[in-house]
Amino acid sequence: MTFAIFSPMKMPFRRLALGCVMAVSLAAAPALAEKPADTAPQSFSLSNGMRVLVIPDHRAPVVTHMVWYDVGSADETKGKTGLAHFLEHLMFKGTKDVAPGEFARIVDRNGGSENAFTSYDYTAYYEVIASDRLPLVMELEADRMANLRLTDEVVYPERDVVLEEYRMRIENNPMSALRQKMDQALYGPHPYVRQVIGVKKDVEGLTREDARAFYDRYYTPKNATLVVAGDIDAEDLKPLAEKYYGVLKNRAERIEHDAPPVKPLAKSVREVVHDKRVGEPVWLRTYLAPNYVALSPKEGAAFDVLGQILGDGTTSRLYKALVVDQGIAAAAQSWYSGGRRDSGGFGFYAIPRGRASFADIEKSVDAVIGNLLKNGVTGEELKRAKTLIEAGSVYARDDQKGLANAYGSALMVGVKPEIVHDWPSYVKQVTAGDVMEAARKVFDGTHYVTGELLPEEKS
Repeated sequence: MTFAIFSPMKMPFRRLALGCVMAVSLAAAPALAEKPADTAPQSFSLSNGMRVLVIPDHRAPVVTHMVWYDVGSADETKGKTGLAHFLEHLMFKGTKDVAPGEFARIVDRNGGSENAFTSYDYTAYYEVIASDRLPLVMELEADRMANLRLTDEVVYPERDVVLEEYRMRIENNPMSALRQKMDQALYGPHPYVRQVIGVKKDVEGLTREDARAFYDRYYTPKNATLVVAGDIDAEDLKPLAEKYYGVLKNRAERIEHDAPPVKPLAKSVREVVHDKRVGEPVWLRTYLAPNYVALSPKEGAAFDVLGQILGDGTTSRLYKALVVDQGIAAAAQSWYSGGRRDSGGFGFYAIPRGRASFADIEKSVDAVIGNLLKNGVTGEELKRAKTLIEAGSVYARDDQKGLANAYGSALMVGVKPEIVHDWPSYVKQVTAGDVMEAARKVFDGTHYVTGELLPEEKS
């Protein structure tokens, strides 16, 4: 099991944004103009309030079945952090009719694969399997939505597993320490400030009763969304969904999110981490930015195009300036991330080369941003950025699981399915002026958080 974090601060080598998912997975390059009409999403609700979304794709007799719960680490209470991720682990520990670990074995015996992930804003469980086995995985997921068994014998050993995961991913990772300090400066009192896996002291104290209360409150049909992509239509899925999920009773009402707002920074902040395990210095910078829900679809697409022009790939301004022309960086990248419920962000990443210092990196990054704000983007840059975004989609559309994930993650943060489906048209509409408006919102007179990861200082 994994916990997926849609944050640029978690994986600096990739542009992990909902818009990236939408643009890459769903943007219609010319080769996709002849896609079947039935690829448009189809949605309906069950009698108990559970939402259902279908993305037909009849190219192969395979389906991706996902159940999304509208709860993530940002919804946890103080002192009980880590519950969302902990319960993700426990969901594989069995029900009255399915023994611990048997869920995965059943899926595997039927030629499928399964997994789950937790984010700040949601938790999701998925299976990829032959379409004639869809009723099987629906029955399994419905069973553990309603009948999860939590005993001391499974809860506390699994808590030890999570703590080991914490040691491996957080305590043994110097970059994680820097991210934590930067997030604290960037998000203030908002729950995005902490790791999805939780605060170690809190995780150590989680009990079976905590897990059961969390499960009963959030793992209920009204707080769940079923997304199925693949060889099926809404007409065929609806009776199956009613049979397996529609009969489940709600244990609670739909969640109301009440996290404090993410406020603009009053000043720029610098965070530094020295660690003997660091092999090469890393420089980071993050700005707050609007998320997709706060923007019109065209404005959101403009932020994606800005990210592409400024720092995505070897043709970007940042890469050409720092890596190719000046030779002061071994790697350089920037990205826009708009796929969280409560905030978006824009990040920068660079590894100095040779004797270049962080001061050299910062000076050049500021020059690239300043040149953009002063002189704008060219028609050639705009065209290339759109082409690159669309070209990637030609291959990404073959990833059925990616389609299900794109739509599901969009729904969880408040983006409507029709916006995801029509995203290519918004990318095509973006003008140079739109890109500049996005750039000014992020960079013009705003503050940011800088991070420096360095080897341990010599005494």
